[in-house]
Amino acid sequence: MAVAALLTMLFRKPYRSVDAQQAAALIADGAVLLDVREPAEWRAGHAPRARHIPLGQLASRLGDVPADRSVITVCRSGARSQQAAALLAHDGRQVHNLTGGMHAWISAGMPLQAKGGRPGRLA
Repeated sequence: MAVAALLTMLFRKPYRSVDAQQAAALIADGAVLLDVREPAEWRAGHAPRARHIPLGQLASRLGDVPADRSVITVCRSGARSQQAAALLAHDGRQVHNLTGGMHAWISAGMPLQAKGGRPGRLA
């Protein structure tokens, strides 16, 4: 095997990166949007129908993430969700990471809600 091919195989991400429109299409097809931000961030505003498991709890709560559906990870900017995506991919899940996080979600005109369906804000 060529060195370049070996390096590519060793260092490629075990998940796909998607933009907000691609994420919305995946969600419409049954994917789960997993928000890994902290509780205060979640309460301030999150995507409708998203599930919430903070990154620090994810390793101990893998059973709470559906294994039979694609998962899209999201955080505020995309850094924490990359860690979550890698963890889930190594657990054998089909995972996508929302590039740019909730900033990208909002910039694409996607909805944000707070508790009770009230309009949300990015915290």
